[in-house]
Amino acid sequence: MQEQILRALASVIDPELRKPITELGMVGDIEVDGSNAVVNLKLTITGCPAAQKIERDTIAAASKVDGIENVSVVLGVMTAAEREVLKEQLRGGRAVRTNPFDEDTYARIYLVGSGKGGVGKSSITANLAVALAMQGNKVGLIDADIFGFSIPGQLGITSKPTKVDDLILPPVFEIEDGAGFVKVISIGMFVEEGKAVAWRGPMLHRAIQQFLTDVHWGDLDFLLVDLPPGTGDVAISLGQLLPTAKSIVVTTPQPAAADIAARTAAVGLQTGQRILGVIENMSWLENADGSRTELFGSGGGQAVADQLSELAQTNVPLLGQIVMSQALREGSDSGQPVVLAKPDDLAAEQILRIASLIAQDKLERASRSLKLNL
Repeated sequence: MQEQILRALASVIDPELRKPITELGMVGDIEVDGSNAVVNLKLTITGCPAAQKIERDTIAAASKVDGIENVSVVLGVMTAAEREVLKEQLRGGRAVRTNPFDEDTYARIYLVGSGKGGVGKSSITANLAVALAMQGNKVGLIDADIFGFSIPGQLGITSKPTKVDDLILPPVFEIEDGAGFVKVISIGMFVEEGKAVAWRGPMLHRAIQQFLTDVHWGDLDFLLVDLPPGTGDVAISLGQLLPTAKSIVVTTPQPAAADIAARTAAVGLQTGQRILGVIENMSWLENADGSRTELFGSGGGQAVADQLSELAQTNVPLLGQIVMSQALREGSDSGQPVVLAKPDDLAAEQILRIASLIAQDKLERASRSLKLNL
């Protein structure tokens, strides 16, 4: 009976580590007395924010075993030695504080930037991340806009990261009834509400570096990074730390905004970044009679794509145009991404279409050597 319960507990997934609790060394003694079972669990830390969910899922899984009618859970905490074993397992043999997104990564990485603020870049980034997760992908999302962080609010995330010694477990935005999820990290999760961040270059670089090296990302399919507007220390640091990253440029149809976006993306080309494409946001307002009102003019997105194609000497496509949408704005304010809350909204449909194009992009491995163990 104990073995049957243990097998059943393999279906319980730790919401932060995204692995079965049986593989993480979290299941202790299992005691069975007739139809009653007591499962001893070892959490990573005292006060683990995922404790209640793990407890509920454990009871539900063990209760499905034939002959078991009552299940109770005793919550304990791993010893220091057990945590060391767990951390070594999670690192997969990598040294402490190494960048998991170096040239050997299998994750597809995209830096989402804009020439200026106010073009909806963060809303688009958050919704693209959720749209990719809705396809069953494992997605990471870094809010690198240190001074203007907004991603946690866009996704309705209020929980703080869990710190297991020197390892940070990021909060997870889960897609119900699906295998996909979004792991999220932001400086907003570490500062007091209402407090401003006033850092200069070295501090910014260190924060970005810690987002990569100290956070347990696991095996991701995609990593999206919400850049601050324009160019600066953060964009340069990420260009150096993420050698396989490609850029996605967000602009509006307005010619002035498009010109700034093109100049900003050109700086990325100088640092060796490739450009996946351009997204035009706030393209038009859809009227009740089906007509369009182009509040910010037209053609800006295609103009940026054309300029970058010429600079990069390769085709930089316009990935899509996104209409002005009240549902998109409301979802961003309420923490309910429009692609999930109202997928039939026109803006949501356009974002989902762009996410499908991103998912078709292949990880380029030309001129990269494969490591073989002979």
